[in-house]
Amino acid sequence: MSTSRVNRSAFTLVELLVVIAIIGILVGLLLPAVQAAREAARRMSCSNNFKNIGLAIHNYHSAYKRVPTQGGGTGIDVTIDQQWWRDSDRTNQQELSALVGLTPFLEQQGLWSSISNPQDDDGDGIIDWNAMGPSPEEGNYEPWRTEIPTLRCPSDPGTGLPALGRTNYAASMGDSAHGTLQAGPVEDNLSPGASWRAQQFRAADRGFFGARSQKRFRDILDGLSNTIAMGEIATDLGDNDVRSALSRTNGNAWDVNDLNSPAGNPSICRDSGQIDPERPQYWLNGAQDLITGKNARGMMWAHFQYMSSQCNTILPPNKEMCGAGWQDGTGVATVSSRHQGGAHVLMGDGAVIFMTDSVEAGDSRGRTVNHAYRVGDKSPFGLWGALGTRAAGETIEEQLNQ
Repeated sequence: MSTSRVNRSAFTLVELLVVIAIIGILVGLLLPAVQAAREAARRMSCSNNFKNIGLAIHNYHSAYKRVPTQGGGTGIDVTIDQQWWRDSDRTNQQELSALVGLTPFLEQQGLWSSISNPQDDDGDGIIDWNAMGPSPEEGNYEPWRTEIPTLRCPSDPGTGLPALGRTNYAASMGDSAHGTLQAGPVEDNLSPGASWRAQQFRAADRGFFGARSQKRFRDILDGLSNTIAMGEIATDLGDNDVRSALSRTNGNAWDVNDLNSPAGNPSICRDSGQIDPERPQYWLNGAQDLITGKNARGMMWAHFQYMSSQCNTILPPNKEMCGAGWQDGTGVATVSSRHQGGAHVLMGDGAVIFMTDSVEAGDSRGRTVNHAYRVGDKSPFGLWGALGTRAAGETIEEQLNQ
């Protein structure tokens, strides 16, 4: 009787390990590609949001023959200390951002109806909130807590408290950090300002938007396609990021000869050793007085203060936030993002451009524009500053959308 042996082929242990190693390598190569593809999709969505905001600005202008006011709303609350920065539950002290006026043009008619009409929250027949709401820092007022999808960039992970409603898009105020940009041409009680204040504000007010001042497309003498209307900003994550937490106690914003202030030296926070040399994206612990929480970057979409919904074109994109005074004062507040290498800007004609961190920005330690400048003087901050001015007559020779 004979027997036969059948030889069966199989992987050896070495071959199996080689196959596993190859699969691991392929997965390792694939994951960054997947992540890059997802970020590209998020960046595209972020850009589309900006395009919708640009369309809203143009529709607003078509309806009202002006752009929405950065620092508008109801007047001073006469029942309290008559300073516009005092919080009020009766009026909003003209602290509303331009984004509030854009809500009905961003498919947010329901939200706009809640804001523009008196509100009786508990249904007892007594008005709890007057039309146009209280101060934008009032956390009990539901519209100010509302997150508007169009105002959020998907690449920014910030959510929830301590913010009210976040925004990743901010009004461009030009190339100045002079103190008059804090309140605009008005006094602390919102009455018309003295002549000296009006003159200083006129020299420093060079952006597409201006604090508590109305702007029209006819005012953009440099051309809508050559002027930045809004910029992208990264909201605060509570991690002491130099782009979203403000170093606030740096000199005097009213004195451009003060080289210890951002008005006299936009890079003073960096020059004074406040940034961690081992982690240059973060502040050095204990080296400065930081503004965080709901007053940090992009944390209140309805507030006109520069930390919440303003940007300027002084330092290049993704540089540090450096201020003189409180969060509703003035300082260097450039655009920023969670994208790699730059941030989006919205031009006055509605075009959205990705502006790189390496944009030519002149002298980062030069004095910012102030009352010593004549109206229409060219920006000291190169191409970046020129794009922020609305009527300085600079010639833009670069094709920005390439």
